[in-house]
Amino acid sequence: MDLFSFHVSPLELVVRGTLIYWFLFLMFRFVLRRDVGSVGIADVLLVVLIADASQNAMAGGYETVAEGCVLVLTLMGWNWALDWASYRFDSVRRFAEPPPLLLVRHGRVLHRNLRQEFLTLDDLQSQLRQNGVSNLAEVRTAFMESDGRFSVITRDGRQARGGASADSPATDG
Repeated sequence: MDLFSFHVSPLELVVRGTLIYWFLFLMFRFVLRRDVGSVGIADVLLVVLIADASQNAMAGGYETVAEGCVLVLTLMGWNWALDWASYRFDSVRRFAEPPPLLLVRHGRVLHRNLRQEFLTLDDLQSQLRQNGVSNLAEVRTAFMESDGRFSVITRDGRQARGGASADSPATDG
C-alpha cells in the first residue's frame, strides 16, 4: 500500500524536524520570552508544530502518512528530551526557561527591565493591583516570572502571586 511507504528518507524527515524544532524553540525562548503566558514555551511550540505536521500528513503535504508520523515522532521526541533534561539538569533548565525579571526594587520601578519586556507603567500598576498592592511604595520586590505571571513581595513581608499573566487583560474591580 503506497499510503504507508516512504518517498522522502526518514532520516531527512528527522533532520528537518530537528532543525525546525530548535530554530523555533530558540526564537520563542529569546525573542518571545514571556508572551506565551502560563503554558511552557516548549509545550506551545510542540502543539503548533505537531498540528502543522499532522495537517500536512493528512492533507497530502507529505507523500505518505508514514512521513508525517516520522516528523511528529521527531518533534515529540525533542519535546520529551528537553523536558527531561530541564528536570534533570539545572543548566538546561536555565537555558530553556528565562529567569525571573526584577521589575520593582524597594518601591522603585526598573524602567529598563519594563522596556525589555515592552511593559508600560500602567501594565505594571495593573499587575500590582491584582496582587493586592495599590501603591509602589508598598513593594519590596516585584518580578515577572518565567511563565509571564507577576509575583510581589511587600515591605511588610506579604507575598502574593497574581493569577494573571502579562498578556491577560487587567481586571480592576
